[in-house]
Amino acid sequence: MDVTLDDIARHAGVGVGTAYRRFANREELIDAVFEGALQHLIALAEQALAHEDPWEGLVQLFLATGQDFADDRGLREVLLEGTQGEARSAIAGERLTPAVSAVLRRAQRAGQLRDDIEPTDFPLIQLMLGAVTRHSRNVTSELWKRYLTLILDGLRHDRDHPTPLPRPALDQDEFEQTLP
Repeated sequence: MDVTLDDIARHAGVGVGTAYRRFANREELIDAVFEGALQHLIALAEQALAHEDPWEGLVQLFLATGQDFADDRGLREVLLEGTQGEARSAIAGERLTPAVSAVLRRAQRAGQLRDDIEPTDFPLIQLMLGAVTRHSRNVTSELWKRYLTLILDGLRHDRDHPTPLPRPALDQDEFEQTLP
């Protein structure tokens, strides 16, 4: 999020003038990207809500949004870390929370999700996963999925056995590479 509009134009392969004709400044560009990303996340929640199985819909939502946050550091910074202003975070909360809440409540009503999970837990879990992504990106880009699986097992109302983890834990050398 600390790049200039000139940097963005250069990376996009367009002239600086083209970028400035489209966006008066970097903030306008961030707003446009933010709006598109927010619409995408709301659509993911709506898809999860439409899934025939409430638990699988919830898992789908966590996986899809987790992947988006893992792939797009700027998105994570804007929506979860509030580095680009409280106003954007507030807007995201107002518009995304109802969709996420519906997914959570549906899984709770089906007896698949713990009753004490609240909509505010969702972004904090994503923030935790983002920290894993940030620290492990030079070692492995998929480590967050291991921890999401552990978290999801903890969120389940009932479970007979632990879910198989999608990747092994880091070995000691890999772990040391994740530390600042």
